[in-house]
Amino acid sequence: MKIKTHRDLEVYSKAFDAAMELFEISKSFPKEETYSLTDQVRRSSRSVCANLAEDWRKRRYEAAFIAKLSDCEAEAAETQTWIEFAVKCEYIDREVGSKLYKTYDEVIATLVGMINHSDKWILSK
Repeated sequence: MKIKTHRDLEVYSKAFDAAMELFEISKSFPKEETYSLTDQVRRSSRSVCANLAEDWRKRRYEAAFIAKLSDCEAEAAETQTWIEFAVKCEYIDREVGSKLYKTYDEVIATLVGMINHSDKWILSK
């Protein structure tokens, strides 16, 4: 399958689905977490996808492409941290948290692979 847009990237789909799952789960977080954990996990998980979309349009410039992929990687790692907090606070079941954490491990691994092989993704001039 030819990749025409960021939505065609498997890593985007995986990150998007995980972000939506986190959104649904976070609806049940306590009210006192609204402006902290709930907001943070939603923002970081969505940011992975938003940065991938932006990154896809920056493939003409290798340095910009790598920088934006690094931002995606950082947001995915931040999301993992918020998942850990949510599990520790017993807002997310340990098994569900573990599955989500592993999904973000896969996202990070793919992003690192894209960074390490950025020449395969850059548009020719």
